[in-house]
Formats: sequence, C-alpha cells, structure tokens
Amino acid sequence: MKKVFCVILALVMIFSLAACGSVEPQETAEGFAPKLDPSTACKINVVGSYSNFEALEMEFDRFNEYYPNVEMSYTKIDDYNNLIATVLEGKDAPDIFFSFSWMNGNAAYDGVFSHMEDLADASLGLDLDCIRPGLLSRDSQGRVQMVPIFSTSYGMLINNDLFEKEGLKVPATYQELLDVCAAFREKGYESPMMGYSVSSSGCLMNTVAYPIFAAALKEHPEMVARANSCDPAAGTYMRPALETLSQLIEKECINLEKCAEISDNYTEVILRFFQGDVPMMICTGDTVSGTGKRESQSEAFTANPFTYTFAPIPVTDKGGYFLDSPSVQFSVNNTSGNLEMTNEFMRFLISKTELNEMSSVKRLITPSRDLSFDKVYAPVGGVAPELIVSPSALGIEDTLAVQIRLASYQVATGALTIDEATAKYGSLE
Repeated sequence: MKKVFCVILALVMIFSLAACGSVEPQETAEGFAPKLDPSTACKINVVGSYSNFEALEMEFDRFNEYYPNVEMSYTKIDDYNNLIATVLEGKDAPDIFFSFSWMNGNAAYDGVFSHMEDLADASLGLDLDCIRPGLLSRDSQGRVQMVPIFSTSYGMLINNDLFEKEGLKVPATYQELLDVCAAFREKGYESPMMGYSVSSSGCLMNTVAYPIFAAALKEHPEMVARANSCDPAAGTYMRPALETLSQLIEKECINLEKCAEISDNYTEVILRFFQGDVPMMICTGDTVSGTGKRESQSEAFTANPFTYTFAPIPVTDKGGYFLDSPSVQFSVNNTSGNLEMTNEFMRFLISKTELNEMSSVKRLITPSRDLSFDKVYAPVGGVAPELIVSPSALGIEDTLAVQIRLASYQVATGALTIDEATAKYGSLE
C-alpha cells in the first residue's frame, strides 16, 4: 500500500508541475496577453529626470509576471534636458526616455525627435484610445512620438475642512471666489490664496494666468501659430489673463508679501498648506504629487489632518479652466537593440488599468479617460467640456508659454503695466 501511495503521489506531483509549466499569463482587464515568447531574455532601460520612480518599478514587476526574464531598470540622468540628446547617441542609449511637450518646436531637440518611434503605428498595437485625445500630440505627418504617462494641470489645493469650519462654500465661479476671499479676510486670513514663491517668474502668477491665456487662444486658434512665433499681435490675447491676475492681487485675494515667505516651489508649498490655515494654495498637479509622502512629514498635519482636493481656479462665471496637459511622456528609441520587447512593454503599459495604477502611486492626474478615479482630483472630473483646454491639441509651444510666464510675473510685481506687457509680447525677457 505504501508503494502504491508513493506512486500515486509521484504522478500527482508530475502532473502538477507540468500544469504549472504550461500556464499562460492571464489577460488583464484591458485584455493584455503576451505576443512574444514568454521566455525571452533581454534588458530594457528607461531614463528620465525623476530621482526615483517607484510607480514605474511597480509596472516592471507586473510586466515580469508575463516576461520573467526581461531585466528592466530605470536611471536618472542629471541635467536631463541638456544631456538627453547626447545620451541617445551613446553606446548605452536607453530603450525608453522621458519626453516633454515643450521640446516641440525647439531646434535644440531635433536630434532627440530623430530617435522617436512612431507610437501610432498600428502594427505596435498600443491602445492610444484609452488616453484623452487632447493629450496626444501629432506631428505634421500624423505621427505620435510621445505618449503621456502622467498628466497635470494648473489650479489650487483646497482645504475643505477649513471651508466647513468657517461656514463657507468652496467657490465655483469667479464672483464666488472674490466673495469667499473677502469673507476669509474678514475672519483674519491675511492671504486666502497663497502659492509658489514670488522670487522667480516660474511661480504662482503663471499658474493663474497661463490657463486663461490658453483658453483665449482656444477661442482664436488661428492665433496659436503667431503666438508660437512671438508675433506681437498675439499679445492682446494675454490681456484677460493679466487683468484677472491683477484683480486677485488688488482685491487682496493673494497677498504677495505672505507668499514671499515661501522660498521653495515644491516641498515648502506643500508643508505650508499642511499648516492648516491656508484656504487655497495655488499650484500645479506636479506639486500635488508630493502631498501623499509629505503628510507624515508635517507635524501640523499629523496632529490635525484635514481633507483636501485639487481643482481649477474658478476664473469665469462657469468655473475654472482645466488645462489638460501632459506631465511626463514616454518615447521609444527607434534604434533600441531590444525594440520588439520594448514595444511589448509599451503595449502593456498603455492601458487604463496600468496608467491609472501608476498615477495613483505618483498622485498625478491620470492621462486615461477615467478622470474621477482619484478622490483628490475628483473636482477635475466635473469640469464642463467647454472649459477644458488642451495645449497639445492646440499646438502650443514653449516660446508662447515663456512669454505669458514673463508677462504675468512682471505685471504682478509692478515691473510692467498690462498695456506694456501686451505690447511687448514676443520680446519679453
């Protein structure tokens, strides 16, 4: 009987092992299934400007469930913007690299674009339809050379508990914003709206003004090319943005002296907000991405946690503009030695499930169509379609963005009047 039992047990083990060896990876909810030999062994390297990228490393692990012999790594490049062109020409060139919309139209990145694969090629099988179309930039030949992994926007962090404590309603229109700021001031809040340091042009002024300028160009798309080329005629379309910014400062919604107490445009902004006495903190989604990790770093927030959300600044009678912008995009090196497997990883990554998962870990806005999945960004999902502005779809380039940034800073600090700034469009520096 012992011999018979041993034989049966051995047969069961053999069949079990055989079954384990033949199991194919299960499809995800998005329908991903390997197209290549699961035993393929190779190395894939991603390079970028992030110091660490835990969200991507989690995706590496998930991809390895399908391709366990693919060794994947992420490398940060110091001075990324200046060195990526050189890195792509080197012997250890990456398979995937960070790319940004502001590279468009900049001749300094022509060499970088020459390395970008067309990710809209149907043979690659990427599900680009899962991405909000306004985030996808196509060149003159219809190619998609960058795919957004994260998206971002301009707006403000809102301390919802503080509004409730003071018996005030979160503003949904521009007049409500002015009224609620006045109410907070009456209650002793010196700067109902705060934001980035005022010591440089890359600060809170641009965060307020840029979406309004982009919205004006959305209404006059024929002016985008002229604005990109720094045609002074485009300056008049900055006026609504500069007037709104000036009014918020004049009506003491924003106290620039209080904002000047913040010297760092990232960590200090978050920690100042976590003090719990700032109703609205002007910032971008890239700043919001750092809030999760810093909750525990704030003694004030740890002692008195509160709920907060991110929403566009309501600058119209219908609400705020949601500037639907890519944050980080991935491009595939068309000279990669492991191009087939690299494209397989991109096919895996570009799905609603994986993009949402990455965005959740990084706490950035997902580029997928599922805007409401993160409660911090829930207000963004409710923005009316007519208030959504997509710079990529409009064809906005960095030259345009630089001009509104400089104009808003110089007007807010008194260096220029609105009339002077609009007249100097294209030559601001």
